[in-house]
Formats: sequence, structure tokens, C-alpha cells
Amino acid sequence: MSEAKTYLGGCRSGKEKISVTTALEPVISCNCSICQRKGHLLTFVSAEHFTLLSGEDALTDYQFNKHNVHHLFCATCGIQSFTWGTGQGGQKMYSVNARCLDDIDLSTLTVKHVDGRSR
Repeated sequence: MSEAKTYLGGCRSGKEKISVTTALEPVISCNCSICQRKGHLLTFVSAEHFTLLSGEDALTDYQFNKHNVHHLFCATCGIQSFTWGTGQGGQKMYSVNARCLDDIDLSTLTVKHVDGRSR
């Protein structure tokens, strides 16, 4: 298992910037109705490992189904670099799209496929 590292990233327009500390192993590819369409590769972190550095005012919130997850996206460019919701035990959790992190070679990541469509 690789060691956790801090990555910077954000949306295409640069209005929203994030910092996340994660090992990026494995990243999750989900086939639910939203992840499949967006092509996300997700890593999950607790609130203490995620920081929204800028752009909170540029984000729009989309919720669907049970309204448990906040699918935030940049109102300017439409990119969704992260979501947040409540994890098991009631703590705030973030899912971060590894495709939105700077200086990541996606071909080196281990991808775990998850059947979110059947849940």
C-alpha cells in the first residue's frame, strides 16, 4: 500500500481549489447513474484530510435519490472535483475525483470497480 501524500487540485476554470491527503490506492470506479456518466475515479477521505482552499462561492450543489451526498460542481466550468456526505458513524466524509488532482499519472493507479448501480 502506498503512503498518503497531499495533493492539490480543483476545477478547470481555477475558481475552486482543493487540498487532499490520501494514498490514492485503490481509486474507485463506480457504475452508478452519476459516476458512470462523469467518469469519476474516486478516493475517499475524512474531513481532516480535505480542505477547500478557495471557490466555495463558485460551487453549485446537486443532490439526488436519498439526498445523502452533496455533489458540488463549479458553476463556471461544470467540473465536479469532490462530493461530501455523512459516512458510517456519522462523520463527514469526502470523495475526491482523482482526475481533478494535479500531477497525477492516472495510468499508474490501481482501479477498483464497484457496482453502485445495484445498490
